[in-house]
Amino acid sequence: MSFFEIVFYAFSALMVVAALGVVGARNPVHSALFLVLTFFSTSAIWLLLEAEFLAITLVLVYVGAVMVLFLFVVMMLDINITRMREGVMRYAPFGVAIAILLIVQMIMVVGPEQFGLQVERFSSPVKNAADYSNTKELGKVLYTDYVYAFELAAVVLLVAIVAAISLTMRRRPNTRHQSPDKQMQVMKQDRLRIVKMKAETNESEDKQ
Repeated sequence: MSFFEIVFYAFSALMVVAALGVVGARNPVHSALFLVLTFFSTSAIWLLLEAEFLAITLVLVYVGAVMVLFLFVVMMLDINITRMREGVMRYAPFGVAIAILLIVQMIMVVGPEQFGLQVERFSSPVKNAADYSNTKELGKVLYTDYVYAFELAAVVLLVAIVAAISLTMRRRPNTRHQSPDKQMQVMKQDRLRIVKMKAETNESEDKQ
């Protein structure tokens, strides 16, 4: 087994374990951190496949921005973990069946034979020339063949951002809100009171 295969299987196993941790962790914050580990493992695999742009984008966009949004939403929402986990085992068989169905669909759609790759044995990616630009080639395909799918993904992300903001902006009974207009109209005499007091003296000096 070559070094390439060892690194690939190591990061693949780490990615699968981290993905299971996302689903099985009891604390939502721990699930978000497991998701960060999953993203890092995926970016390492993409680096092995010479997809540098996708790897850097996954780290900068998802780990640096999207995960911060996830943590912000998780910490702002009042999540009752005990109530949320009630009846989880009752729907476990249904969830396992859906997971198996998704795995079969992914194999049928993005399997190696769909891209003309070798299925008999694990093969290293084809080496490209020194002046090859992964970003340039990806941009050509993304903005020509898949431009409508790209625009649809942008709309979906926009809807997700609006939904996250609407969830965090809901009114709570014990929340105190500030009024910037009233704060700007405050005068000094409304908030500040000057009290005149006698100067304090040392007791020994008073006795003398």
